Amino acid sequence: MKRNFLKITGMAAVIAFTVACKDNKNEVDATAEAEAAEATVEAVTYTVDTEDSNIAWVGSKPTEDHTGNIALSSGMVTVNAEVVESGEFTIDMTSITVTDLEGESATNLKSHLEGTVEGKETDFFNTPKFPTAKFVVTGLTTMGAKTMLEGNLTLKDVTKNVSFPVGVKFDGNKMMLTSEEFTIDRTDWGIQYGSKTFTDIVADKAISDDIKLTVNLVATK
Repeated sequence: MKRNFLKITGMAAVIAFTVACKDNKNEVDATAEAEAAEATVEAVTYTVDTEDSNIAWVGSKPTEDHTGNIALSSGMVTVNAEVVESGEFTIDMTSITVTDLEGESATNLKSHLEGTVEGKETDFFNTPKFPTAKFVVTGLTTMGAKTMLEGNLTLKDVTKNVSFPVGVKFDGNKMMLTSEEFTIDRTDWGIQYGSKTFTDIVADKAISDDIKLTVNLVATK
């Protein structure tokens, strides 16, 4: 498979990406699973620092937004002369935190999202059955002056290829990869609870199909 890898040196510029016919900034098109990228023999492996890495999320209803974080449980990136060649990350779906609420309200939302409430296991992520998600790099491409990370995102045993804008920088033995905020449609992964697209629900009670994500990845060699 032909891959177009971009060398990224120094401090990456702030980047933005808008998909035509999409309402949200950086809303991605989920497409069929693609072939995973392969590293060259010269590539060096960077191991994800799970303490310093996370994925920030925003979910919304017409009347409010909720925010939080999700941790990575493991991961690696291969790099050749500051060229990212491949990578694979495991996301700990049992680590979901809620940052806009406190106390019982935060605990209740976390439990609902993780599916640890009896009778509501399948509403969202059903972590007792699917405790992890995965992202596998399929390539880096350029779109004008923008750097797009492409990869297969697996949630609840559904795999879709997504692409979103990132910046990468290196500092000694450390690599930092940070995405722009981007938006996925949760229903592409079969998560339909509260969606007005699939259920007859009053508009002001509906939960947005869109989840906004920001990836903050730190890895060391």
